Amino acid sequence: MGSVVDIKLKRANKVYHEGETLSGVVILSSKEAIQHQGITLAMDGVVSLQLSAKSVGVFEAFYNSVKPIQLISNSIEVTKAGKLPSGRTEIPFEFPLKVKGSKVMYETYHGVFVNIQYTLRCDVRRPLLAKDLTKSCEFIVHSLPQKGRLTPSPVDFNITPDSLQNIKERTMLPRFAIRGRLDSTNCVITQPLTGELVVENSEVSIKSIELQLVRVETCGCAEGYARDATEIQNIQIADGNICRSLAIPIYMVFPRLFTCPTLETTNFKVEFEVNIVVILQDDHLITENFPLKIYRF
Repeated sequence: MGSVVDIKLKRANKVYHEGETLSGVVILSSKEAIQHQGITLAMDGVVSLQLSAKSVGVFEAFYNSVKPIQLISNSIEVTKAGKLPSGRTEIPFEFPLKVKGSKVMYETYHGVFVNIQYTLRCDVRRPLLAKDLTKSCEFIVHSLPQKGRLTPSPVDFNITPDSLQNIKERTMLPRFAIRGRLDSTNCVITQPLTGELVVENSEVSIKSIELQLVRVETCGCAEGYARDATEIQNIQIADGNICRSLAIPIYMVFPRLFTCPTLETTNFKVEFEVNIVVILQDDHLITENFPLKIYRF
């Protein structure tokens, strides 16, 4: 085993909030004494924006608007140049999580076209002919909980051939009636999306009913915006030709890192929607879309 460097944070879940102190230890392990020219630790928070293939070349101004946005940047020298003994050495560190000026620490979010990521990077500079040691570690930032109480916004829905949009030949559709309710489209990120769905009647047998969570990511500037919707997760809530007039529960947990509180800034937006998808036996696809607002309380 050669020399190895690692970063260990004090919090096992690696979750922090703005204004807190990020603390942990840099661990160096080696069978022999390590000669080094200084050990540094850098903390970065960056929003990475990316255009989908369909948007590239549409707007010249996009190339400037999709540059990475630096949210937080800080670095410290953990140890000056010297020599570390063989075995395991732990060096403690602390970083205040504070942004400069009018910048905002957005919540960690892993998307397709928008990525908000916070990382720690340790560099051990070695003398000539010896390979430098590097280790990166991601930590999670949660936005501060909002004050007050969230007002529920229940939605009742009725899905019939007449209620569907963007249908060319409505008369060709089989007759069906599906009703239901979402308990709230204003959602707390730590609580599940709930509701129920009832199939009252359907001329054609039902193959499956699914709940699809979708992220809608927008990148751009005043000259134009690229808006792309991609699926996060798909949950089957009913399989086969279910009983009529039976209440089917709707229950979906928001996945960690792939969702965040709804975000709207000058250069990008992150929004969420849920689709109720009913697949009939003849492969007709019935979809009802509901925009969601996600908050952290």
